[in-house]
Amino acid sequence: MAAVGVQVQAKESTETAAAPATVGLAALPREAQNTYRLILAGGPFPHEQDGVVFGNRERILPRKTRGYYHEYTVATPRARNRGAKRMVCGGSAPTQPDVCYYSDDHYASFSRIER
Repeated sequence: MAAVGVQVQAKESTETAAAPATVGLAALPREAQNTYRLILAGGPFPHEQDGVVFGNRERILPRKTRGYYHEYTVATPRARNRGAKRMVCGGSAPTQPDVCYYSDDHYASFSRIER
């Protein structure tokens, strides 16, 4: 019996991504809380990559125009490199973000930070 292939073309959605889970700022690891304070203070940041534009290529976060999101490293104790933990914040003023997200698995998943 021959298999019949069916091709399905997906339309690109113009809607935002599904809402990520939420986490309270106080429930985050101390290192993430420190990163959040640095963001509000405008730095200084320990890594030169901190504050660069986050492209949202994973399309997990709500779609926004390029330049809306910026990423920051969250220190990982005993890591020899930047580790996998990140904070991504969005808004027009970096020190007053509209929203921030935490990822402890290098952008595979995010939790929206509730202040």
